[in-house]
Amino acid sequence: MLIYPNFDPVAISVGPLNVHWYGIMYLLAFAVAWRLALSRAKQPHSPITVSQVEDLIVYGAMGVVLGGRFGYVMFYNFEAWMHDPLWLFRVWEGGMSFHGGFLGVVVATYCYCRRVNVSFSSTLDFVAPLAPLGLGFGRIGNFIGQELWGRATNVPWGMVFPNDPEQLVRHPSQLYQALLEGLVLFVIVYWFSRQPRPKLAIGSVFLIFYGIFRFAIEFVREPDGHLKDQLLFDWMTRGQLLTMPMIVVGVLILIWAYYQQGKSQGKNTQTSDDKTSVTADSQ
Repeated sequence: MLIYPNFDPVAISVGPLNVHWYGIMYLLAFAVAWRLALSRAKQPHSPITVSQVEDLIVYGAMGVVLGGRFGYVMFYNFEAWMHDPLWLFRVWEGGMSFHGGFLGVVVATYCYCRRVNVSFSSTLDFVAPLAPLGLGFGRIGNFIGQELWGRATNVPWGMVFPNDPEQLVRHPSQLYQALLEGLVLFVIVYWFSRQPRPKLAIGSVFLIFYGIFRFAIEFVREPDGHLKDQLLFDWMTRGQLLTMPMIVVGVLILIWAYYQQGKSQGKNTQTSDDKTSVTADSQ
């Protein structure tokens, strides 16, 4: 068993103001996304210019925060919200959802594209590689804050979280997610994006691999206490249920993207052959 490094969730205290590590991780996530976006904006065929990056990141940050909170309320605690509608706005009490944040970013990106008149699908592909490292920072924040820990285990790297009322040896599932949904997903999506791809192919790869990693990790992640008795088929968690559509939609979009590319290339080849035939006839 590993010993949990007993971090103080509060990084800085200034009088009555407490700055938590989780908030700092959010800032790091947006800073890294901004830096990567600047780099990608300088590449050929980028739909976003360097001067547009700052506004795009601001839109994305709003999508993450608003969508993440709204998604947590809708997907994970709808009944509590129905009894107390104002709970939606008490963000200091905690509760963010990746799936809500993801939908929030999609909506924010759409609004941004409408505003500056750029391609929505190309911008989604631009944004996809920016997200994984931020997700990784967020999971590290969960680990420091001793939240979203794993299920009980006997593996040698299991650990006891001091805030766990049951004091069980658990999977450090936050670190699994930081590794797979953060670092590994970033390597896959960023590598895939380094070559020209059909529109929405990069975004679909993000959907597929995030979905696979999240679905797998949910087997060792402890469900929220009020959801333990709401497992679908007695084993599928709420996270897995929300993640399955991401995998399916991602695969369908990827197939469609390459089908459309092949169809377009076929038309171009046919047009080129027709022009060659006309030239030969004229000779």
